Amino acid sequence: MKRRINYLIICVLPVIFCALAGFAQTEIKIEPRKSEIEFDGIPAEPAWKLGNTFPLTMHFPVFGNSPSGKSEVFITFDDTYLWIGASLYYNDISDVVSTSKKRDEESENSDSFGILLDTYDDNENALGFFTMPSGLKIDYAVSNDGQNGGPGPGGSKNYTWNSYWDVETVINEDAWHVEMRIPFSSLRFQSANDITRMGLIINRNISHVNEIDTWPAIDTKYGRGANLRPSLAGAIVFEGIESKNPVYISPYILGGTSKNYNLNEAGDEYVSTGEPEFSGGLDVKYNLNNNLTLDFTVNTDFAQVEADNEQVNLTRYSLFFPEKRLFFQERSGIFSYELGGPQNLFYSRNIGIARGEPVDILGGVRLVGRLGKWDVGVLNMNTTKFNGNPAENFGVARLRKQVINENSYLGGMVTSRVDFEGNYNVAYGLDGIFKLTDVDYLDVKLAQSQDNSIDKELFSTDPVFFSIELQRRAERGFLYEGKYAYWGNNFKPGSGFIFINNIHEVRGTLGYGWFPGENSPIFKYSFENDFEMTKRILDGKIEVMEIATQFKMDLKNGIGMFLSLGYNQEGLFHDFRLPNNIVVAADDYSFWNLSTHFNTPKTKKIVADFSIDGGGFFDGKKFSAELEPEFNLSSSLQLSATYKFDKVSFPNQNQSFTNNIARVKATYMLNTKFSMSSFIQYNELDNIMLTNFRLRYSPRDGNDFYLVLNDLRNATKSDSSPELPAFLNRTILLKYTHTFRL
Repeated sequence: MKRRINYLIICVLPVIFCALAGFAQTEIKIEPRKSEIEFDGIPAEPAWKLGNTFPLTMHFPVFGNSPSGKSEVFITFDDTYLWIGASLYYNDISDVVSTSKKRDEESENSDSFGILLDTYDDNENALGFFTMPSGLKIDYAVSNDGQNGGPGPGGSKNYTWNSYWDVETVINEDAWHVEMRIPFSSLRFQSANDITRMGLIINRNISHVNEIDTWPAIDTKYGRGANLRPSLAGAIVFEGIESKNPVYISPYILGGTSKNYNLNEAGDEYVSTGEPEFSGGLDVKYNLNNNLTLDFTVNTDFAQVEADNEQVNLTRYSLFFPEKRLFFQERSGIFSYELGGPQNLFYSRNIGIARGEPVDILGGVRLVGRLGKWDVGVLNMNTTKFNGNPAENFGVARLRKQVINENSYLGGMVTSRVDFEGNYNVAYGLDGIFKLTDVDYLDVKLAQSQDNSIDKELFSTDPVFFSIELQRRAERGFLYEGKYAYWGNNFKPGSGFIFINNIHEVRGTLGYGWFPGENSPIFKYSFENDFEMTKRILDGKIEVMEIATQFKMDLKNGIGMFLSLGYNQEGLFHDFRLPNNIVVAADDYSFWNLSTHFNTPKTKKIVADFSIDGGGFFDGKKFSAELEPEFNLSSSLQLSATYKFDKVSFPNQNQSFTNNIARVKATYMLNTKFSMSSFIQYNELDNIMLTNFRLRYSPRDGNDFYLVLNDLRNATKSDSSPELPAFLNRTILLKYTHTFRL
């Protein structure tokens, strides 16, 4: 194995150092504000007209066409703020669509305008500042050049990140207007000789014609998410900007009560436990300079975080749940060291959460930013004892540096997990991503873990992970991806998330994509052939193999569809246990599977996603269906739901089970400062119903009042012994955070 890794590295290095330099960009120098601006939502003052203007080009549905509506976009700055103004015109102002007032509630069903700022000009990370005609604030962080899709599990778009900035909007007879002012103290950036370079993408969404306009012009050949990829941003330059480097001190107070019902030791009765809770804590954010931010936290609390989605696990591997806690969000992409899918060398949900239960965090410190040409991230946190587990310390350090060209990087990461009984786990890795052509990238990773519970062998590959991947980041023309990965038997990063090891993995994709052109109702379609195989190192047999032919198509009106026919092989080294006491015996299995997905246009008031997955399942059969409707009733009221049905049967064993998962969410928004949401979930297999209600009032950034109610109960109470209680857990909490800026 060691010889194989050395051989691959020797073959790859010449390719890396022969990579082409990045393409030269024309830089636009942003002019400073020369007169006063009244912050009223309409960019009519002379100061705007003397600033820089940015003409937009249609990105979707037909790249390069003239936009259907005129847009005037201006950018200027002063000592304190970056100013963005826009007047967005319509032939008929009644076509304006606004469907939300809640912060970060972004929807393709609404018109929107905003910018993406690559503040470090690193072509990988960016900050988004967007709004809708209602004047709500949408801000998020983009990592990994937007390559992992949206805000779902492992996604590159992080809405939990929030910052301090202001926006005003006005609708008049022929346009809606926007004024944004973003304090430079809310942006981390790096200057050289008083010059600051950033990447910029401007986006306007016109919902009623399903249109996206951008600056700079961004070709759709790079994919539907190309308008949010930092590597495709235009270059802007500032002269003489400085951050004020304020200190934000955010104390909070928390009060409430929680009551639980658990079986007693004899197992014959449910007894209640619980008591009133009152506590407080403190978060401090200090901008050390323009490009480094230091965060302290004491007695960290996340009571206001929305509940995780209920899931049913029909695989042999652990489920992934995304991070939703704000403290871990700022430039969280710098702490990413991906190992395939959602797996990562560092997984922040290991801190303060154990087996789904919250663990008290005593405090910690976090440093993120840039030193010279290095991206830097350092995190250290301590947790208390929990259910017999000792208190723990978590640490992570990350460094990355741009090399060769503007989209290529080398980096390293070290993580540690140490408890106060002497146990420790350390993991470390080197990684590099190299841009070879305009759309071709090479990704190489080499990592190792050490644990005091595992015997150390010098030069052993058992605690090693290695991967090499070549991919084309485009959706037009020839498509390909190839990857090889090795997971050693003892590769177990204690601060990370992995669900498999002791395997070789080979993955490949070959396909072709078409963009039919302006006169076709089809935006794009493609055929792809995917191959994936993992083999166990222990016995050399197949763990998982899939060969699938896929067809994907997106229409210009927003309809999307996907169809996949796959041949699967599964090798069970151990018996696999499923609900209802079903056991799939250790053996080798093969079967066929058909998957399909369909979505209606996201720009309509009623939106739906529908998927079906059916076919073989080891020596049985499986059928799954999922429906996700959304109802954008007005800018004040939204409803959404999810219904998932699974049926698994094993005719030879005369065994089967079904499961229903249902979620319903309602959101009411009185204005951009006050909102209420209710999230109800039902899981048939676990026989539970979970209700999460949140009321939020935020008169200004950093000042937040939350009322949170959580209720967990058995969904049905059929005859059981002992008798089930009315609920299993009920929590009511009030939390107020007030931010002082010094």
